[in-house]
Parts: sequence; structure tokens; C-alpha cells
Amino acid sequence: MAVVHKIRQVQLVGRKIRQLRKVHHLTQCDLAARIGIQQSDLSRMEKGEYRVSLDTLFRILAEFNVGMGEFFDEMAQESLTPRDVRFLSDFRQLDEESQREVQDFVAWKRAQRGPSDGQDDN
Repeated sequence: MAVVHKIRQVQLVGRKIRQLRKVHHLTQCDLAARIGIQQSDLSRMEKGEYRVSLDTLFRILAEFNVGMGEFFDEMAQESLTPRDVRFLSDFRQLDEESQREVQDFVAWKRAQRGPSDGQDDN
């Protein structure tokens, strides 16, 4: 399950890069030349087949004058399901003690699952 989540993250990053590039009316060749990478690497990044290095991501963000927080905030919104949003909304309406109880219950359920299922803590 964790591998699937990581693949989805790579795909979301790629989609966001493609979206920024298209909004700025750049071809893959144009953007690749501006940030100093091969067009084929950019293509693979946009398809989610290739992880974007932090250095390359910084160059992309600088090219489009987008902050890291803005880039990932929009991605986080895209990755939440309607069920996630409802749950989070319900959770936030609870008082602090109730929120702690929910967090304790989740921690207990995760401990029951054991380390063998391979999921991240995130």
C-alpha cells in the first residue's frame, strides 16, 4: 500500500509540473532547456515515471515563481477524497479531548495492524 501511495505522489508532482508548464505556454523542450535537463527526463517526470529531484523541483518552482508551500498545498487538496474532507471536518469540530481520543484510537488500531503491512506513518 505504501508503494502505491508513493507512486501516486510522484504522479501528482508530475501532473502539477505539466499544469504549470501549460499555463505558462511552454513546451517540454522550452522548460527543459530553461531548467537544464533533458526533454525526455521532463516527459518522464510529468508522466510520473521518474522522480523529480529536489534540485530540479527548486529550478521549476523558480522558473514559475511558485513557492514550495503553494505547490504542495494545491497537490494536497487534489489528493484528498470527499470522504477525507468530511472526516477532517468532523474531526475539527470535536473538542481537544475528543480529538485526542480519536488519535489514540487510530494509534491503537495501527498498532494492532503490526509492522508487516508496510504502510507509512504519514
